[in-house]
Amino acid sequence: MIKPALPVALQNLSLPVIGSPLFIASTPKLVAAQCKAGIVGSFPALNARPAELLDIWLTELCTELAEFQAAHPENKVGPVAVNQIVHQSNDRLEHDVAVCVKHRVPVIISSLRAPPRQMLDAIHSYGGIVLHDVISVRHAHKALEAGVDGLILVASGAGGHAGGLSPFALVGEVRQFYQGPVALAGAIASGDGILAAQAMGADFAYIGSRWLATREANITDAYRQAIIESSAADVIYTNLFTGIHGNYLRKSILAAGLDPDNLPEADKSKMNFGGSSAARAWRDIWGAGQGVGLMTDAPDVAEIVARLKREYQAARERLSLNQHRN
Repeated sequence: MIKPALPVALQNLSLPVIGSPLFIASTPKLVAAQCKAGIVGSFPALNARPAELLDIWLTELCTELAEFQAAHPENKVGPVAVNQIVHQSNDRLEHDVAVCVKHRVPVIISSLRAPPRQMLDAIHSYGGIVLHDVISVRHAHKALEAGVDGLILVASGAGGHAGGLSPFALVGEVRQFYQGPVALAGAIASGDGILAAQAMGADFAYIGSRWLATREANITDAYRQAIIESSAADVIYTNLFTGIHGNYLRKSILAAGLDPDNLPEADKSKMNFGGSSAARAWRDIWGAGQGVGLMTDAPDVAEIVARLKREYQAARERLSLNQHRN
């Protein structure tokens, strides 16, 4: 199969990285910093509460990024992406998609269920693209059949709602039948990890937890410090809090009065992603990926991206040198 060109919105990045939407933590401050650093910056539409705030956020972001680009024409500015939860408990979906269409948001990230045709048509009408996150090959097939423009493969070790498959298996199997845009998520927290994702066949690294340990993240100091102090052994995989399996920090589970090593199974039929219960779960129980052991400080986003660039280039040079030696 011939690999098609990447969508225009994803062609001019300073680093092949998509910042994943972080519930509560991702606000315009974090997203603007990511975009100014030249990567894709994203946030969940549901972070804008009440719903009317979404229009205000997008207006502010578009204005700020346009002014930054005008003042720094030499810089690459990444596109804004908005995450939409496609689930019956999200009673804001129609409203939020309409607001994104109004602002011609270049990238929409859909989650949980494949987006309906009406949603896809609305986004495609102005040239926007939809990337859908999946945890299995079966979900990948369903999303592609629905008509999405790219896949986000959420492998084992990713923060928040994560799959259980090795990234080698997931990317390898998907690339057997799909050559379009692919981003890989799962404990990627360094430039080496970005290059490894590309070596496996992904186009982009989908990075989430690394942004929690930044000054721009909208989280408590306790949460930020817990990220810095934790390692992969402190990440617990459970479906208790939302009905879908995800990775969470042991420290926050203990603080909630629960035993991280003896958590009950949740009833998947009672999943809720649009109401206050979901907000409480993500506020009090801290999501994080297995890459937290690589995070030892909390600088600003610009420093993190600069560091990732240096590591990415060093990894490329190291591999090139090894090839010459062989």
